[in-house]
Amino acid sequence: MEAITFRAFAVANEIDLNKIAIYCGIPKKFTWEEPLILKDDILTSIFRHNIGGSQQVLVFSFGSIVFVNQTKPDEMNDMLLFLRRFEPDIEIQHATRYTDDYSLHQEETEKLEWTDEYVVVPEFEPFYPELIATVLAKSVALEKIEEQLGKIHDKLEYMIDRLEKGKLRIGNKELARTTATIVRHEYNTLGSIMILDKPDITWTNGNAGMFYDKMLEFFELNDRHTIMRSKTEVLYHIMEGFSTISHSIRGLFVEWIVVILIVIEVVLSLLQVAGWLP
Repeated sequence: MEAITFRAFAVANEIDLNKIAIYCGIPKKFTWEEPLILKDDILTSIFRHNIGGSQQVLVFSFGSIVFVNQTKPDEMNDMLLFLRRFEPDIEIQHATRYTDDYSLHQEETEKLEWTDEYVVVPEFEPFYPELIATVLAKSVALEKIEEQLGKIHDKLEYMIDRLEKGKLRIGNKELARTTATIVRHEYNTLGSIMILDKPDITWTNGNAGMFYDKMLEFFELNDRHTIMRSKTEVLYHIMEGFSTISHSIRGLFVEWIVVILIVIEVVLSLLQVAGWLP
């Protein structure tokens, strides 16, 4: 068996697979854990040339696409242009920013062997390509979110610098925007990618479950997910601190306004008693 190659890209936060399926005439409703697999005549119409029988493109709802046995460099651009009809947020010029390559080899070996570039199996199983594609898709999507998390940290560092310089006031809008960014980050990680959830076949096929778990371990998805959860919790604690400071400052401001009004009222009363005011 010739090696099966995979190339994954994270191109969006979310892709509506059902809209694409309807357009392609695929009579199936897709859920988050199922990739939309494009092949044969569908790919021929998208790429506008005949393709090999083993060539496929898997599209995932959390914004990743995986090319299987891609042979021509312009095919990726054609696929992105096609997907952008349904998801206008896809930025073609930045599509290669988050990417990873892998391959599947079948050789005479006693057990599965993993390396950084490929996995070797003694016997081919139909579930191997989809499970490899799924792990790659999650890995590049997680890479994209990890960079976004770094940007949130940079923004909070700027807010902390302002705090250290005595600029204590933080507007409600700024707090709300930053909190929304953190919530969106957490949703993209847990709600969309769902690192801890497994494809259906892993529950019914023991070999598939073992293979998928090993792929997760090799790409360190669980560890990366745990680290991101911890960092997200730290972000929430920091934002809670900012919110407490901001509310304290506003409370102090209101208290001073009340004191000033009382002082003004006392002064006016004294002026009236002294006859200086009617």
